[in-house]
Amino acid sequence: MADRAQRGGRDGGGAGESAARAVAARVLARVWGSDAFASAALDAELRRAPALDPRDVGLATELVYGVLRAQAALEARIAELAAKGRWTADPLVRAHVLMGAYSLCFLDRVPAFAAVSEAVDGAQAAGGPRVGAFANAVLRKVAAAVAAGGRPPLADAVVASAPGWLRGALRRSLGRAAAEAFLSAGPVPPPTGLCLSPGEDRDAWLAALRGAAPAATFEAGRVSPAAIVARGAGDLRRLPGFGAAWIGQEEGAQALAFALGARPGERVLDACAGRGNKSWLLSRAVLPGGAVDAADLYPAKLSQLRAALSAPPASSEGAGAEGGGGEGAGARGGLERAAAFVRETYAVDWTVGAGDVPEGYDRVLVDAPCSGVGTLRRRPEIALRRAADDLPRLADLQVAIARRAATRARDGGRLVFAVCSVLREECEAVAARLAAPADDDLGVRLEPAPFDAELARELAGGGDAFRLLPHVHGTDGYFAAMFVVRRR
Repeated sequence: MADRAQRGGRDGGGAGESAARAVAARVLARVWGSDAFASAALDAELRRAPALDPRDVGLATELVYGVLRAQAALEARIAELAAKGRWTADPLVRAHVLMGAYSLCFLDRVPAFAAVSEAVDGAQAAGGPRVGAFANAVLRKVAAAVAAGGRPPLADAVVASAPGWLRGALRRSLGRAAAEAFLSAGPVPPPTGLCLSPGEDRDAWLAALRGAAPAATFEAGRVSPAAIVARGAGDLRRLPGFGAAWIGQEEGAQALAFALGARPGERVLDACAGRGNKSWLLSRAVLPGGAVDAADLYPAKLSQLRAALSAPPASSEGAGAEGGGGEGAGARGGLERAAAFVRETYAVDWTVGAGDVPEGYDRVLVDAPCSGVGTLRRRPEIALRRAADDLPRLADLQVAIARRAATRARDGGRLVFAVCSVLREECEAVAARLAAPADDDLGVRLEPAPFDAELARELAGGGDAFRLLPHVHGTDGYFAAMFVVRRR
């Protein structure tokens, strides 16, 4: 085992690094042991460790995302060097060994002796002296291999770690080069998105946020005109303007809401609203005079939505006016001008029927349940939980939901079908099924149509569908298609 007395300063390990690795190990153990989402588990663990230095927070974050993304390649490398695989049975032991291997292979800022020592200490604490001796032996072999042959490319390890079915599906959908670029897209972890309310001054808010959190970085989004991309900002709720002038929302998800093209005075249905982030944006786009209703399968999500978006708009005037409260970008003014408001919520299983959802909407957004493959850089554990036979089942579900939700649109109304996936089976193939003649008795026909929102027209090149990709647009991966609903 490496001698802790050899270490000195930040580069030689220390209490902060040990604490960061302990946090990361607990997160990984929860992901493997209880199907937790890595991002939520990491947030919870970091809240329990408020004394962590920002650099150690960064280390814990990189270890969690890095190990999950390169997991199969790391385990294969260790398997070449270890006679037994019993170390994988205990999630905490597995986490410390894989974090050690990841550090040796991909973190040039962590000396090899520190990476080995930290991993051995963690493995031994979790599994006892024999486990610690195993970790010491195998990680020293990894260190020697890296010293002799150099560090392997992280992108290659990430691509190789993706399940074979997923690599094949991505290649069919995007082409080989783009599939590999998608799988290895960074940064890791991905940035946090902020979504400004329509009418807010993005430049003013950039200045205000940079002043409020000078250690963080804030940049204008590349796709959504309302997006600010943040890194190192911590808890968004502590920043000026949260919930009034802006909310936390990934930039690509903002683009889906804008793609619907909601206009002032229109009636809009968010058919798969979840907790309501898109509803928030749509509710402001239809002012003055419009209304947004939200539906979802899960009543608990609708309860959260109602709690957050229950106050009716105080006024539709003055959007974009000067800010108040000395925050420089209208946080207080945002509250006074127009609180986000969802008029009605409906718990509905679209595969069974439309429930109490009324007809006559001008626009319907169907952000359908899907594999979530588009969010892999943000949720790398998804690759471990999906299988090839999920795709046809999900595609059937998407078609059923979209067709039933279309019955709530008026004749000539518009529907956007969207998924946070980039796989052809859930994207173009589903859009083609929606456009094909149906043998059901729902009384609607869906006609592909060009987007009528400027942002979506640009993304689609004037066509009726577009795909967002992390390595191209800097967002998570999404697909959206526009239809005009015809009553028959």
